[in-house]
Amino acid sequence: MLEFPRWKYVLILIVVLASALYALPNLYPQDPSVQITANRGFAIDAALRGRVDDALKDAGVQAKEIDTEAASMLVRLPSLEAQTTANDALRKALGDDYLVALSLASTVPDWLGDLGARPMVQGLDLQGGVHFVLQVDQKAALDKRVDGYLEDTRVTLRDKRIRYTSVERRPNNSIVVTLADDEDVAAAQQALAQTLSSRGNNAGTLASGSGLTYQAAGQQITIGLPQAELEQIASEAIEQNLTTLRNRINEIGVAEPIIQRQGNDRVVVQLPGVQDTAEAKRLIGATATLEFRAVVEGNAADAVASGRIPPEAKVYQLRDNAGPVLLNKRVLASGDEMVNARVGVDNNGLPAVDVTLNNIAGQRMFDYTSANVGKLMSVVYIERVPTVTMVDGKEVRSVRVREEALSPTRIAGVFGKNFQTTGLEKTEADNLAKLLRAGSLAAPMDFIEERVIGPSLGAENVARGTKAVVYSFIFALAFFLVYYRMFGLITCIALLLNLVMVVAVMSLFGATMTLPGFAGLALTIGMSVDANVLINERIREELRAGVPPQAAIATGYDKASGTIFDSNMTALLAGVALYAFGTGPLKGFAVTMVIGILTSVFTAVTVSRGIATLIYGGRRKIKSIAI
Repeated sequence: MLEFPRWKYVLILIVVLASALYALPNLYPQDPSVQITANRGFAIDAALRGRVDDALKDAGVQAKEIDTEAASMLVRLPSLEAQTTANDALRKALGDDYLVALSLASTVPDWLGDLGARPMVQGLDLQGGVHFVLQVDQKAALDKRVDGYLEDTRVTLRDKRIRYTSVERRPNNSIVVTLADDEDVAAAQQALAQTLSSRGNNAGTLASGSGLTYQAAGQQITIGLPQAELEQIASEAIEQNLTTLRNRINEIGVAEPIIQRQGNDRVVVQLPGVQDTAEAKRLIGATATLEFRAVVEGNAADAVASGRIPPEAKVYQLRDNAGPVLLNKRVLASGDEMVNARVGVDNNGLPAVDVTLNNIAGQRMFDYTSANVGKLMSVVYIERVPTVTMVDGKEVRSVRVREEALSPTRIAGVFGKNFQTTGLEKTEADNLAKLLRAGSLAAPMDFIEERVIGPSLGAENVARGTKAVVYSFIFALAFFLVYYRMFGLITCIALLLNLVMVVAVMSLFGATMTLPGFAGLALTIGMSVDANVLINERIREELRAGVPPQAAIATGYDKASGTIFDSNMTALLAGVALYAFGTGPLKGFAVTMVIGILTSVFTAVTVSRGIATLIYGGRRKIKSIAI
């Protein structure tokens, strides 16, 4: 008698149902669509819907459906050609008020989505996706660092009560200090050396390992940055931006992104299978950050009207056109000195961002607040918005920097690393906390190229890959049905279930299917075929040796199972190593291979045996079996 535990039948039934359920979303095609997200100050409302309808009508495009949500509007279109036309028309019609981006909208029913079932993520070579090329503004990173030295020089001289007539930056990035009295040169040079060297890192040296140079001549001190330091700043800007981009993209949950350096000042970002491309573009391109500055006493409106702005002050506009405010040029702390940021609420229940600074900025904030309790401090919100305009039929890309100060708040007590920023809108607080948590960009980046990687080419790859898998599957089925008859049918069922399980597992865990993944899938079918051939041949050997049919089936499965397990575990280790040390397409291949090996072992050893037992196990006397 053949025996197979009932709990294993229950397990197989659960696995089959779950696999079918989670593989099902892959049967629903995605709609080409255009996603519209409002920039700050604009809303997703009926007026926008009217503008979208007019733009589509003028372009001669008929949308399948327009879905409006709280934060975005999704225009579903009937074809890729209509998507391109609609995208161009909407960008022109909506201008900078809204962010318009290409997308692929899911058509999976809500009830499947509620169960966590979603389509398998396809790689850039299959589904297409967004391809960005960004150019890093290394000069801005250099300017930012040198300006920091410049401001620290002024502050140090004032703190040490050393009189000076000017502190200027020269085109070669050197800083020239002109003192009021040449007797202060030595004291000034010593004070500056102590202060400026601490900006390099915690060890007090510059990133390049060399130090600033100081040359005194008469009443002037020339502070020079070594060339190695300037090159280090530019190089670090690229590396920090790469790290920041990876963190930001992880925040939006994109699987298998490609983020790599191109040349000296460019970064390539490819995001396969992205649904919310508008949000991805916003997070990638945004350079919103905060700067904490002290308020300079005085009437800002009068100062602006008369032009008598204190030398240490800079004029900022308060949010919502609330008038000007004078803020100190010295930055107490900035976004790139933050360790953590999370959304919270202030004492009035309004949105706020709880900020944690690093030790250096925390100490600076502690020193300032200790000496200035009761005075005003403000937060400057800086947003860098990439813009594209058409001039003489050509795209002209530029960047609009928007700076505005939040309402000044009075310093109620001494604080250091941890404090709270208020005065933000809810959406701004969410986005700002996410940006700060992901890290600040060392230098602004501009989108110099944006395109969608081949939905048509991807569709062709999918069609060809699917055809290859289907044909290999059909050939295997035909062979098994002819050569092994009933056990060939059992093998076919096991192979089919194996295929469904691979798709279900990859869909459930969000693994990315790439073109090499199809190769892994075909390899998986081959390995599953090998396992089933091994089982069937073992059974045949037992029958040739005169073993009764039922005993031959049991013995064949027992003997083959160990061999199948050993060979597949070896291949599994190879797949794990390939995933651990491979990149890009190799990882896609490894993921499919590893999942396929596990499901192959399960279907060959457990599922096919359960089916064979179900067919032959209940019969008392069997003279022969069809194999």
